[in-house]
Amino acid sequence: MSFWLITGGLTLLVALILLRALQGRPGAAAPDAGEFDLSVYRDQLAEVERDAARGVMSAADAERARTEISRRILAADKRAQESGSRRTAPRGTALAAGLIALVLFSGLGLYLWLGAPGYGDLGRATRLAQAETIYETRPSQAEAEARMEARGRLEPTVSAEFETLMTRLRAAVQSNPGDLQGQRLLARNETALGNFAAASAAQRRVLEILGPGAMAQDHAELGEILTIAAGGYVSPEAEAAFRAALERAPEDGRASYYIGLMLLQTGRPDIAFRLWQPLFEKSPPDAPWMPALRAQILDAAQLAGVDYAPDLSNPLSPGPTAEDVEAASQMSAEDRQAMIEGMVSRLSDRLAQQGGTAEDWARLIRALGVLGRDDQAQVILDEARLVFGNDAQALGSIEAAAADAGLRP
Repeated sequence: MSFWLITGGLTLLVALILLRALQGRPGAAAPDAGEFDLSVYRDQLAEVERDAARGVMSAADAERARTEISRRILAADKRAQESGSRRTAPRGTALAAGLIALVLFSGLGLYLWLGAPGYGDLGRATRLAQAETIYETRPSQAEAEARMEARGRLEPTVSAEFETLMTRLRAAVQSNPGDLQGQRLLARNETALGNFAAASAAQRRVLEILGPGAMAQDHAELGEILTIAAGGYVSPEAEAAFRAALERAPEDGRASYYIGLMLLQTGRPDIAFRLWQPLFEKSPPDAPWMPALRAQILDAAQLAGVDYAPDLSNPLSPGPTAEDVEAASQMSAEDRQAMIEGMVSRLSDRLAQQGGTAEDWARLIRALGVLGRDDQAQVILDEARLVFGNDAQALGSIEAAAADAGLRP
């Protein structure tokens, strides 16, 4: 409110100054020709009187001169009065008001289009300094995980058989900590269960076992586990893992995506967009980072001030065809159920292997709810919340699907 009060006061002040300047002020203008003539004729009349008094001019000549000069004075005085009357009238008031209104309303319209009421006017140097401060003082991985724990996390529902297998895997890895494949399996499955501390510990052990032979994907895997554990926040520790991946493979798409996300989170959408644009345009549609990138790249472009219109369609998310619908209507209840099971299974496999849009995840959650497979739907919901944790619109679609499926919030 104070912004608009100040703006309104300054606008009124500028309008008054402009109106005053355009109208002019009575008496401030230079004398016109009539007033100048009057001054000259009065001086001539005084000169005639002096000449007559000294006897330089005869009485008859003096009288004729007085008569002629008086006639000229009357004429000049009439012209001066007419000119003064015109100057005292407002000059171009309507035009002045129109010009002022045009300037002020054009400025207001331009501000509402390009400006941001309530947002500070920050110069480039100030914005860069603030971004640097955010980067240098951002929370550590431990701080981010502590905040996530304080919010509480959902425990995925798993079968008794899977829990038994996990118990055996943990025991086997503990007895043989140098088992590379066992550590990798442990890291992957602990992540799926939400046991991120155990998952990151297992992945760090993978890096220790491999030593200098660790590949880019091994480092990126650790960075992703840490990011998921922090609720989608790229901590300094996660950034270090992704940069280690890029040192080994500069074209690593997963690490490039997460470094861009870190830049977006620390106030540098300009650099994030420059990193994401070629990644988006060169990556295959089934790349695992494409669903998240597709959901965020337009926002990054807008924040960077770039007019970018990418193709956000997902060629890997087809719905049932007209033939599928027609075939389903001709089936028995058992065959229709089997067909739905098959479609759900294919969609689930594709999302697990290739990723997809929020609509794909929402469709799968609803379908699993209809089939009564609530445990599996809950696992898919938890994973979708991690994938789209930074996209409020996508999360809205997913949460709506969860509500339709009767899952817990």
